[in-house]
Amino acid sequence: MIKYAANTFLAAKITFINEVADLCEKAGADVHDVAKGIGLDNRIGRKFLHPGPGYGGSCFPKDTLALVRTARDLDSPLRIIETVVDINAKRKKAMAERIIAAAGGSLAGKTVAILGLAFKPNTDDMRDAPALDIVPALLEAGAEVRAFDPESMDEAKKLLDGITYCDNAYDTMEGADVLAILTEWNEFRSLDLARVKRLMAAPVMVDLRNIYEPEMMADAGFTYSSVGRPWPYGRKGEA
Repeated sequence: MIKYAANTFLAAKITFINEVADLCEKAGADVHDVAKGIGLDNRIGRKFLHPGPGYGGSCFPKDTLALVRTARDLDSPLRIIETVVDINAKRKKAMAERIIAAAGGSLAGKTVAILGLAFKPNTDDMRDAPALDIVPALLEAGAEVRAFDPESMDEAKKLLDGITYCDNAYDTMEGADVLAILTEWNEFRSLDLARVKRLMAAPVMVDLRNIYEPEMMADAGFTYSSVGRPWPYGRKGEA
């Protein structure tokens, strides 16, 4: 029970900051400022306040569902956690819709470059990774998907059909109409943006891990979408 409760609390914290990020986008606020501010409160803390495409992995999805089932079996439902599970599932689908919107609202005949497939960096773990929901949604929308992950390619091939697995990050970008970052691997943090721009059919990036700064992407000439952050300089960068 302690393990279930602990992991469920952390999953709820991630889901909370993801919802706040959505609100920040509407309000013109920066979710990182909000996260930093509330994280200064020792009762809350700074960890697990980074917005993204939803939680995954071997523990959080399993333990949240286990706690929900246990509570229902004992006729003591946990409505908050039921909502967390539902929001997280819907968020992954919403991230696919964000990528589609960045490509102009349709992916028919278009190519999407995907960087990162594992649920987090420094692992090949694909269990409940956001990519498992996002990539099929892109394929269903008519996209050609080219993907690269430094560690999880072998595992991904067992779970994701119909996509092209590339040898490196830049190979995914050849002729791509939109580039989406799903996992915050360190090697993706220092891409040669000029090279990326030359390779792509259009300089459009959807950064679901906020590893780049909007100001830098604006100056580099990209149409850039991130999670919970405003576009700089009063210029429209969101697709």
